[in-house]
Amino acid sequence: MELGVVGKPNVGKSTFFAAATLAPAQIANYPFTTVDPNRGIAYVRKRCPHLDLGHVCNPNNAPCQGGVRLVPVELLDVAGLVPRAHEGRGLGNKFLDDLRQASAFIHVVDASGGTDFEGNPVAPGSHDPLEDVRFLEDELAHWIAGILGRNWEKDARRADLDGTSAERVLHDRLTGLGFTEAQIHQALRETPLDPKMARWTPEDLLRLAKGLRRRGKPMLLAANKADLASVAQLERFRVLDGVEAVPTASEYELALRRAAKADLIAYEPGADTFVVADASKLSPAQGKGIERIRTFLKERGSTGVQTCIENAVTKLLNLIVVYPVEDELRWTDKKGNVLPDAFLVPRGSTAQDVAFKVHTELGNHFIRAIDGRTKRVVGHDHAVQDGDVIKIVAKA
Repeated sequence: MELGVVGKPNVGKSTFFAAATLAPAQIANYPFTTVDPNRGIAYVRKRCPHLDLGHVCNPNNAPCQGGVRLVPVELLDVAGLVPRAHEGRGLGNKFLDDLRQASAFIHVVDASGGTDFEGNPVAPGSHDPLEDVRFLEDELAHWIAGILGRNWEKDARRADLDGTSAERVLHDRLTGLGFTEAQIHQALRETPLDPKMARWTPEDLLRLAKGLRRRGKPMLLAANKADLASVAQLERFRVLDGVEAVPTASEYELALRRAAKADLIAYEPGADTFVVADASKLSPAQGKGIERIRTFLKERGSTGVQTCIENAVTKLLNLIVVYPVEDELRWTDKKGNVLPDAFLVPRGSTAQDVAFKVHTELGNHFIRAIDGRTKRVVGHDHAVQDGDVIKIVAKA
């Protein structure tokens, strides 16, 4: 599962990516610093069930720090997008192709209004960042519509004659973008269209593409450079219908995480404060910068970076965490490791869905599951809950 970090050039996408992952990324104050996509791992924080068990866990795929499980999520930082990117402007075609497998987008915008459409620095407040939101949504819709529209009339006429459903036709065309049949079905229900696909116009395909993007590639806004934006500028993001915006200060988060890695401060991502380990190790400039960040955290509660990651996973994608085990009494695997794995699954997933997540053979040969907390036997259609510990029983 990937989260795509998107936006126009020079708004802080790579800084956001580096802050969330501490992975190396080229950062500079000019357009198209990023050419090739950067990949890294961020984490969603969850209370570890070992606190209820009373035994320390032995994590495999998701580390545990002080009772907080860090469940990994892959982040993808791609080249900046400019208007008419779907026509090939800038690095548009490459940008869009890199995003094919992203499950959701974090759209980084310059909340201070200090970057124009092309990514060039301008006087703060001279550019309207809400226009960036509209243009990027439009670019993504045109991208999807362009994929749908290739040889559409010919293929649609054949499908109408054969009685092939619109869901099947669209699913075949959108396989490379990761859209599910359910997402396609929902978008079709929400978009009034002629029963005959051959009569669908380019405008119809664009309307459908907008619905598909909302359903299959949901988006959260990171109102970045919040340390430079006024309260009034940040308040404007509250008027956006159906889109959550999180005020974000990526540069501050990156500074805090690097300082913590160097043992200069004690800081947990997403926290509203930090502790300086030894003030004598900080230069006067570092000390002044640290205190400026402390003031920001006191006023805003956090830098917003970790909030963006977690809200994208838990709200946009509606994912929960489950812990499959071999022994429902001790919550261990075959080697005796306590709570070795943590998996993200869609809310509403069944016990058998979890079995398939662990291994295809477990799903195919599923017999029953056992709730590790209640020790109750549950069937294949039992809906798992966030934080569940579950044993899968399958045919040998």
